[in-house]
Amino acid sequence: MKDLILKAYEQMAVKYSELIEYKPHNAHYDRPNTLRLLPDVAGKKILDAACGPGKYAEALLAQGAEVTGFDLSPTMVSLAKQRNPQHQDNFYVHDLATPFEQLSDGSFDIVLCALALHYLPDWTLTIQEFCRVLTPQGLLVVSIEHPFFEYNYFKSTNYFDIEHVKCVWKGFGQPVEINSFRRPLNECIAPLTDNGFYIDKLVEPKPTPEFEALDPKHFKELNEFPAFMCIRAVKK
Repeated sequence: MKDLILKAYEQMAVKYSELIEYKPHNAHYDRPNTLRLLPDVAGKKILDAACGPGKYAEALLAQGAEVTGFDLSPTMVSLAKQRNPQHQDNFYVHDLATPFEQLSDGSFDIVLCALALHYLPDWTLTIQEFCRVLTPQGLLVVSIEHPFFEYNYFKSTNYFDIEHVKCVWKGFGQPVEINSFRRPLNECIAPLTDNGFYIDKLVEPKPTPEFEALDPKHFKELNEFPAFMCIRAVKK
């Protein structure tokens, strides 16, 4: 699975980086709703876990944060460095599913993980590592695929399963097969509350008004049923 996910993101990385600036689901749905869960980040140390091409990092750096980012995809990391040339040393290749051995305990005020956890079959170790590297009362902010949306989208037959699913993305250049794991709501919440966090806020986002002009069909759909879910959790 990891090899399939890596291959897909290496294939579409350049186009993804180009389009993430204005692609509606990123620019006017995930990103604004996820960023709203953050406090004033000026002077805060933030871990951008699965940073992709560094768009979140760019926004946070512009607000005065200190950002460290990593991603599974070497091309994505290279693009993150290009997007944030003054902070190239702060981005590196790492697998979200393995221990963050190069990061010290309590070294970050905030951990951000946007649209990446659904690539892991088991969140336990990753959430434990998020908790370990956060300061006391540190914040974890994640965005994920909404479990109810995925249950319907993938036409699943047992809601309570954690199951391998796949689909084809056509919005980032050549069609590419994306493999991930669908899970029930409980399996999105329990890994947090069982591993050092309490849930502070959960958002079922709606698109911003700018979305409508770019994609009226999905604007209407997302105002009727969410595709993503954003969670803010606090280290106990």
